[in-house]
Amino acid sequence: MIEVLSDMPEGVTGIQVSGRVSGEDLKEFKPAMDNLLKSGADIRIVEVIDSDYEGFGPGGLVEDLKLGLGTVFTHHAAFKRVAVVSDKEWVVHTIHLVGWLMPGEVQVFGLDGLEAAKQWAAG
Repeated sequence: MIEVLSDMPEGVTGIQVSGRVSGEDLKEFKPAMDNLLKSGADIRIVEVIDSDYEGFGPGGLVEDLKLGLGTVFTHHAAFKRVAVVSDKEWVVHTIHLVGWLMPGEVQVFGLDGLEAAKQWAAG
């Protein structure tokens, strides 16, 4: 499941990911991402990956690649900061491994560092 979080600093979009993320979850989230891109503002994201996150469900990986790659290629310069908040070791290792592929600055925080992640993303 993907949920847009409301308790974020001005100019920061918060996203919470939990359970198994399906293709339908990503299709439902796409309009929120489209609105963010249409705003023309710098994109600053805090992505909270809950401890119950299990990865992708049916169609999730394909939709994630379509959404992610389509967004990155067409709006690369708009991404300024992405804070990934998770205690899952495999998520932390994956971000450290492929974070250089992501546009803008990327930093990883533990779940107990959510407030610090918000402030970093806003800065």
